[in-house]
Amino acid sequence: MAVQESVLVLQERLANEQKLVHLIDRIHSAKTLDTIFIEIQGDILSFLDADRMTLYVVDIEKKELYSKFLALDAVKEIRVPINEGSVAGFVATSRQTVNIADAYDTGEVAKVSPKLRFDSSWDKKTGYRTTQILGMPILHENRLVVGVVQLLNKKKGGRFTKDDELNVARIAKTLGVAFHNQQQLGAKRGTKFDYLLAQGLMSQDDVNAAIAAARHKNTDVEAVLLDQYRIPKGELGTSLSQFYRVPFVEFNERIIPPPDLMKDLKLEFLKRNLWLPLKRDNDGTTIVLIDNPQDIQRVDSIHQVMRGHKIQLAVGLKKDIQQFLGMAGGEGTGGARASMSDILSDLGAEAQAEKEQDASGSEVDENDSAVIRLANQVIVDAFKARASDIHIEPYGAAKDTMIRLRIDGGCNEYQRVPGAFRRALVARIKIMAMLDIAERRKPQDGKIKFRMPDGRDIELRVATLPTQGGNEDVVMRILSASEPIPIDKLGMLDRNLREMKSAAEKPYGLILCVGPTGSGKTTTLHSVLGYINKPERKIWTAEDPVEITQYGLRQVQVQPKIGFTFAQAMRAFLRADPDVIMVGEMRDEETAETGIEASLTGHLVFSTLHTNSAVETVIRLLDMGLDPFNFADALLAVLAQRLVKRICPECKEEYHPDEDEFAELEHAFGGKEETAKFGIEYSDDFVLFRGKGCGSCNNSGYRGRAGIHELLVANDAMKRLIANKARVTEMVTTAKGDGMTTLVQDGILKALDGLTDVKQVKAVAIK
Repeated sequence: MAVQESVLVLQERLANEQKLVHLIDRIHSAKTLDTIFIEIQGDILSFLDADRMTLYVVDIEKKELYSKFLALDAVKEIRVPINEGSVAGFVATSRQTVNIADAYDTGEVAKVSPKLRFDSSWDKKTGYRTTQILGMPILHENRLVVGVVQLLNKKKGGRFTKDDELNVARIAKTLGVAFHNQQQLGAKRGTKFDYLLAQGLMSQDDVNAAIAAARHKNTDVEAVLLDQYRIPKGELGTSLSQFYRVPFVEFNERIIPPPDLMKDLKLEFLKRNLWLPLKRDNDGTTIVLIDNPQDIQRVDSIHQVMRGHKIQLAVGLKKDIQQFLGMAGGEGTGGARASMSDILSDLGAEAQAEKEQDASGSEVDENDSAVIRLANQVIVDAFKARASDIHIEPYGAAKDTMIRLRIDGGCNEYQRVPGAFRRALVARIKIMAMLDIAERRKPQDGKIKFRMPDGRDIELRVATLPTQGGNEDVVMRILSASEPIPIDKLGMLDRNLREMKSAAEKPYGLILCVGPTGSGKTTTLHSVLGYINKPERKIWTAEDPVEITQYGLRQVQVQPKIGFTFAQAMRAFLRADPDVIMVGEMRDEETAETGIEASLTGHLVFSTLHTNSAVETVIRLLDMGLDPFNFADALLAVLAQRLVKRICPECKEEYHPDEDEFAELEHAFGGKEETAKFGIEYSDDFVLFRGKGCGSCNNSGYRGRAGIHELLVANDAMKRLIANKARVTEMVTTAKGDGMTTLVQDGILKALDGLTDVKQVKAVAIK
């Protein structure tokens, strides 16, 4: 009997060995990874003692594991981040085998790693109950992780045994070779449109027909796919980006090719070869756009022509590259947009002509036509790029003058102008702003009224500053917002909007808006004034300068140079029968005292201050020497605000943050007690948002800015604290009890709504 049993065991082992050899042969002969996923995975599972199995392959670029499965005759894909947020992710990260008897036993899971977490979301969706898990890394040559094999629920017995691990290890060794080979082959064998096929946007027959149509029409396949098959440009771009392994950039008139690079390249040569230097990254890398980054001959010529430049290729559609080149040549906008490279070329020609006429070789001056065109073009391009400021930074005659644009709060290099033209350019701008061109030793400020080619008028505030080496810098702020934004469009939370409207409707009192320079204080105050701007109310404003104009407001520009200060303007207003007074800034005790006196004598007073938070504003004004009783009596509200970068709506995506990221968010919000008040808690359904980066946002992931607010309302309890000069902590506690959200909290709530992200909130609101 014993002999018979041993024979049966041997026969079973032999049968298993034969099955294993057959499996190994099938894995090695598989032509694609999909064959292993769809056709062979089931046979591997039947060989192992498990209820379910998932094979994952490493996607190195995305730092993810992915698997494919068949569902209703369609191949679907699942992806898992390579981190400790899942068992498979942990196995890939740690290269360790994980053998768990009960996935829901947090103690057992924590023994494997304190950070390891079993993701039960799949069980909840399907109703399947995971118990045992065996996860093993798939290694190539015992060193490179190329995938993970994960078994769920052992068919016989309490947990996966050492024999089970041994069987999985033998399969994993074979899969390691197969996965590595398939990845290598896939990299060589893929086509430009594999992504479109995988997403079901078209079939292989469609691709073949499009190729034939492109040949017949003598055009490119991409144009046929866009026009005839209505493939979205973004999806086609993703397909090209994945195939060529470089970023995809589509045409955007706000992306201005660097003129200093373009001026050394002949436009006809670029049009013939279909490439161009598109922009510079922050690290100095030049992004070169081309329709085929695998065209060795053209790529070699790029490196030869642009020798000395650090080059990063990007892929674009032929039509888009032609549009960029057309724009660089002054085409595509009805001739309104001059070519910057042409302007710089003309500057050089004029400089040469002057040298030939004048033996002393004087520099180009501010009245030369090319200098005038250059100054105008800088302003036009900056406005089109949505810039708030233009910075002109000379470094002497020997080095190029840098021109930078501030867009959405960050400075980007726009172009370089040869140093010989620095003084002519600065002088031209000073003439436009009616400043003294002979005075180069002192700072000056003025204004430019500029008419755009489309007939629109814009205004620029100009400041000049003498810098080292006898140079003069110019900073121009574009004052494009001539109309106020409606108060409902400021993006305030419901409580803040309600309280702000309530305060603005009061007949008298003091309302302050605080924050650093450029945080939108004046814009907010004008929105509030717009809300109460009715024929029965007389509103006076004193500003420096008047940026936003409103019908119905009587607006005055102060002139500190002649002694006409904010305090003087306010005293004049009090003799001019006001209902509402807005003072640009409370810079000193005199202005603050006059404002409080005005608010106590039956006027509604608005003003701004440069402070960090609403409560700090109260302390700052008390420290300036104001009478605490009068101040407490006068104050209605203090609104602190900042501007954060807004996530680009074109490329916004949801993602599930890991526990560490949530813990960081929770800490910034003020701890568990604070998040609990707003119902913020971590779960499998908790999502945040981010921008992937696209042509619309210049691949930054951000486009435009939004306000975050902190509104302190001066109710009776707060007025008592102010009158008694209470400590900051007491005021903050009382304000929060009254419903105040801090700047950080307001920002995080807006991040949860997908308006911005926590990183941007921390950048502007956390000290």
